[in-house]
This record gives sequence, C-alpha cells and structure tokens, in this order.
Amino acid sequence: MSLSTAFAPEADAAVPYYQNVGNETEMFEQAFAQRLPLLLKGPTGCGKTRFISHMAAKLGKPLHTVSCHDDLTAADLTGRYLLQGGETRWVDGPLTRAVREGGICYLDEVVEARKDVTVVLHPLTDDRRVLPLERTGELLEAPDDFMLVVSYNPGYQHILKSLKPSTRQRFVAMSFDFPPPSVERDIVARESGLSAERCAALVNLAASLRGMKGQDLEEGISTRLLVYCATLIRAGMPIVDAARATLVEPLSDDADVQEGLMEAVRATFG
Repeated sequence: MSLSTAFAPEADAAVPYYQNVGNETEMFEQAFAQRLPLLLKGPTGCGKTRFISHMAAKLGKPLHTVSCHDDLTAADLTGRYLLQGGETRWVDGPLTRAVREGGICYLDEVVEARKDVTVVLHPLTDDRRVLPLERTGELLEAPDDFMLVVSYNPGYQHILKSLKPSTRQRFVAMSFDFPPPSVERDIVARESGLSAERCAALVNLAASLRGMKGQDLEEGISTRLLVYCATLIRAGMPIVDAARATLVEPLSDDADVQEGLMEAVRATFG
C-alpha cells in the first residue's frame, strides 16, 4: 500500500488537522482495534508525525513520542533506577508508561536507535503483547488500548541501519509519500497564509528538485520546508532569498549543488 500524506494546521484545539488521501485513517483504526503494531515508511517531512498526532487525538488516546537517535538505548524506553531525594527509585520510560497506562507509543525513525531497542519491542509485537522489565522483575501485559507505532525513512537505509526482516514482519505496514501537487499547494497555503496561487509555484519547484534525489541530493524537499519558505515570503522576504534559506541551504553543503538548485529557483521565479 502506498499513500501520499498531507499535514496542515489544527482544525481545532483538540484534533490536529490531517487531510486523508487514501484509506490510511481506516487502516490505523483497524490496526488499533485489532491490537496490531503499525510501521510507517516514508521520506522526511511528508506528514507521518502529523498523521500519528491526528489519529491519537481522534481516538482520544495519549501519545508518547520518542525521537530515536544513535544513543537511544532500551533503558531509555523502558526505564531505569534513579536517585531521587536520597532514595533509589525506578522511573518508567515512555514505552513502559504507555504499556502501563494505555495509549499510543510512537518511535520516530526507529532504525536510528541501538539494536537492543528492537529486541525490547519484539514481545510487544506478537500475540504475547508483553513488556518484560528485567530490572524490576515485572512482566507487563499491554492493555487493549495500547498500540505501538514505529516509522523510518527507507531513503536513508543502509546495511548498518535497517530493520531486519524478522522485525519488519511483526508489523502492519504503510508507505507514505508527499501529497499530490494540488493537495500540497492547499496545505502550504493553509500553513503559511500565503495565497494558493503563489504556493503553486513553490510546489512545482519542489517537484522539480525532488527529481534530483539520488543524484545530487540525498533527500528531496519536504512539505515542511515549503511551508517555511511560504511563511518567509508572506512575511515580506524576497522570494529568491527565502528559497535559498529554506529550499537550498538545508539540502546541501556542496557549492556546486547549491548553485544548481539556485538556477532552478531563478528559472521559476525570475
């Protein structure tokens, strides 16, 4: 299954706005109802995190978000003993809190975490749905309203940072991508306040530059960066300057690549 994703500002204070473009919300609801773990795959800035925030609020469940990184260990997720007030006390990590209390635990860019993290997740992603805490001797059973969601960007995968097939096959999976141009235009306009007509040119430029991914660029322009660019333009910054700061400098440090990107910018906006 491949989905384009869309994110935009909150429709109200309770539920972050999300524009459904496929059956992704239905799939999430079914996975939650059937107590199945979910894996989201897609490029940086395409709306995965907004989608999770939207679904958690829609279902009325607390959301425990963890941004994974190279130094993230299993103990960071499960908890550890800490000295508090002269006493040593066990303090739950975000994964343990979600299992105890219910809710959605979202591990963003899970492949960035250390390998012992995925080992901890395995008992929660099969029919056992348990979290062993060796340090406390507990075996926590996940309640019906607990859900584990992980995400990663396949474009950054390599042999040292990838999910093993034995781990991937424990999840229901969905692939996300950038929204269709007309949808992305409306999203950028809503997020930034810039007119849809002016945002259309930014979206067209992004589509052109995304074609350079894998050649001169490691990653394409995210919808988030388009929102940043439109926001600066609406604030009065010259278009070319705004594009350089948001669509060129963040993507590459190579002077030749930057100049190539700027040529595309100038060709679009003059």
